[in-house]
Amino acid sequence: QVQLEESGGGSVQAGGSLRLSCTASELTVCMGWFRQAPGKEREGVISAYMSGGITYYADSVKGRFTISQDKDKNTLYLQMNNLKSEDTAMYYCGGDASPCSKIRDGRRFPRTDFRNWGQGTQVTVSA
Repeated sequence: QVQLEESGGGSVQAGGSLRLSCTASELTVCMGWFRQAPGKEREGVISAYMSGGITYYADSVKGRFTISQDKDKNTLYLQMNNLKSEDTAMYYCGGDASPCSKIRDGRRFPRTDFRNWGQGTQVTVSA
C-alpha cells in the first residue's frame, strides 16, 4: 500500500510563499495536490504524470503554484507563491494509476477519487 505524508504547511501573510512536500513510499504513475476548505468539496490544484506532463492545472493557481518532484527521495513538491487568503485550506497529496485526469465535453477535470491520500497539511493565509 502506498503511504503519503504531507508537510510544509503553516501560516503566512498574503503575498508570501510556502513549499509543501509530499513524501511517498513510492511515487505512483499519477500524483497531484488537492485542497479542501471547511464546508467545501475537495478540489484539484495540480496533477501530473510522474514521467512528465501536467494533466490538470486549476485556473485559480496558474502563474502562482508549480509542482516538482525528486524521484530519488520519492517526494512531490508544491511551490506556492503570491498566496491569497482564498488559498487557505487543508492541502492533500494523492496518487493512483493512470489516468491522472478526466475529460468531459472537451474540458479537463481533476480526479478526486485517487486511491492513495496523505493526511493533509494546513495552509492559512492572512490578509
